[in-house]
Amino acid sequence: MKVEKNHRGCLNVSLKLKTGESKWFLLTSDRHHDNTHCDQALERVHLEQAVERDAHIIDIGDLFCAMQGKWDRRADTTQLRPEYIGGNYLDLMVGAATKFYAPYADRFLQISPGNHETSILKRHESNLTERLVDRLNQKSGDHTIHLGGYSGWIRFQLYYAKGSVSRSFNLFYHHGFGGGGPVTRGVIQTNRMAVFLPDADFVYTGHTHDEWLVPIQRARLSQMGKPYQDTQTHIRTPGYKDEYATGEGGWHIERGAPPKPTGACWLRFYFRGQEFRHEIVAAH
Repeated sequence: MKVEKNHRGCLNVSLKLKTGESKWFLLTSDRHHDNTHCDQALERVHLEQAVERDAHIIDIGDLFCAMQGKWDRRADTTQLRPEYIGGNYLDLMVGAATKFYAPYADRFLQISPGNHETSILKRHESNLTERLVDRLNQKSGDHTIHLGGYSGWIRFQLYYAKGSVSRSFNLFYHHGFGGGGPVTRGVIQTNRMAVFLPDADFVYTGHTHDEWLVPIQRARLSQMGKPYQDTQTHIRTPGYKDEYATGEGGWHIERGAPPKPTGACWLRFYFRGQEFRHEIVAAH
């Protein structure tokens, strides 16, 4: 597999597959790794599965929660994990995350910031995502983890190892925006985003801690004037933070927020029947 970022910021992933081979990618968001409600055990399960499957990970933000600093009105020191207690809170978060993810550094393809990281950058002039990526790259050998933007493109260029068949898939990612909505869970955004993202085969978002998969079938016209159909698939992953828990109390409960799922999803490419195919499977 060859990975490089072009001068326009698009991450190009090129790989060859034989019949019967698969290439897996783990799509993750909203880890909130330093929060007491983060299911770090589930994180580790998926990281170990990534090793077993020779998969690579694309994370689109809010890997850090970063809400327990003395500057944050939402701060509650009883919610601090022991490893983050100290006068250098931001440094402790980066250090603990580096230690946790270092054994899997060569599995990460790209890590992007979410709104929690951009909030810290805006208020404290410290880029938590960039700092983590720099540290993990020191531990990943020849592998390079790329620093993504709040949104961006990843192009998967697939080649058949025993012939001239090739195909590309375009993934647009955006950490996410809005509150999701108690009824729509943010699904209404799929039609809005489909309008301005005609070149995306996948539209991947997070942020609201919801989980869904929405395929949109499209009527297209080739450059040769031939009508055909394709599918744009919208993916949302929930993350690893379970703030509802038993439902007894806390800020999440007091504001009437519902339980949210936890997990990520797997994107698998494979070659069958003289063409490249894909499937998307929930990771719980």
